Amino acid sequence: MDLLLTYDVDTTTPDGSRRLRKVAKICEGYGIRVQKSVFEIVCTEPQRTLLEHRISQVIDDTLDSIRIYQLPQHTLDDIRHLGTGPHPTHRADHII
Repeated sequence: MDLLLTYDVDTTTPDGSRRLRKVAKICEGYGIRVQKSVFEIVCTEPQRTLLEHRISQVIDDTLDSIRIYQLPQHTLDDIRHLGTGPHPTHRADHII
């Protein structure tokens, strides 16, 4: 499945900054960062479930916001991109 994941973690405290780094690290294990708080992810349903579980264990749900958009299959294969930034190949092998 193709996902677009965005997050907004409250970083007004040192604990918030730690949560931000943890959320980013989790997301890096699943997808490709295309903007500071935006990831494009290709995964299976079990991987999505694990991703959501791992993030929910880190965030403060009274301060932080995670949005996951499930896109139609193979949407990430046909992205129009303008300007700088990564031009990732989502279904190729990636070294992490």
